[in-house]
Amino acid sequence: MRNERWLARLDTKRFGPWAVVTGASSGIGHEFARQIAASGINLVLVSRRAEALEETGQDLRRRHGIDYRVIAADLSVPGEELKVMEQTQDLELGLFISSAGTGQPGAFLAFEREQLLRQTQLNGVSYMLLTHHFSRRFAAQKRGATLLVSALGADSGIPFHANPAAAKGLVNALGRSLHAEFKARGVGITTLIVTPTETPLIKKMGLDASPMPLKPMPVAKCVAEALEGVKRGKMIVMPGRLYRIMNALMPHSLVRAMTANMMRQSTTFVG
Repeated sequence: MRNERWLARLDTKRFGPWAVVTGASSGIGHEFARQIAASGINLVLVSRRAEALEETGQDLRRRHGIDYRVIAADLSVPGEELKVMEQTQDLELGLFISSAGTGQPGAFLAFEREQLLRQTQLNGVSYMLLTHHFSRRFAAQKRGATLLVSALGADSGIPFHANPAAAKGLVNALGRSLHAEFKARGVGITTLIVTPTETPLIKKMGLDASPMPLKPMPVAKCVAEALEGVKRGKMIVMPGRLYRIMNALMPHSLVRAMTANMMRQSTTFVG
């Protein structure tokens, strides 16, 4: 049974009656869907895996009485974001959670051009295009908010994860820039800097959590802190007080060196 200590509650008048969550089939995106549904907000669930989304939607409807819609879209492919835009035109939306993405550690020179482009499209460009679309709708109705999921270290650099970090750096700059720009329009935008969190991504990336300086936090806690930040209109949310302290005190050069040592375990090198 899930630990309900961490569960954000959202105002349906402010953030409903519908929310869009990308990357909703697993990990952080799936947890966002769960906590939003617990507030009684209907969901548009987006990822490549329609079957997994359908399963999630049925479960959340059974538990919380919400409606849901499934959109199968591969956001690493240019133009796939149009499916999300077109298939939500008839809905009254108040919240957009952009959490699609994946990690792919490796030496930068080991990747081919097409791989780099798909990584950047998924982790950065799709965020920008969908934020532009939904924020226009939110501005017209003078309410609504967006949450962008980024990554710890994206601004300072992540060795052996350079291209995804660069894409997330785009997300960070976008969120910070728009936070001030949107205020006068009654539109919120918050960027979540994901600190080490218990999701399938750690294993998928081939990383071992045991040598990490702090134990990864429960995904429910990460998401609850993020949604509380959205409610309060915060620009940046970095879950976990100790991670915030470490981020403020540790020089970026030391963080990069530590990250490089950790990332080597799942990296393909080239000569």
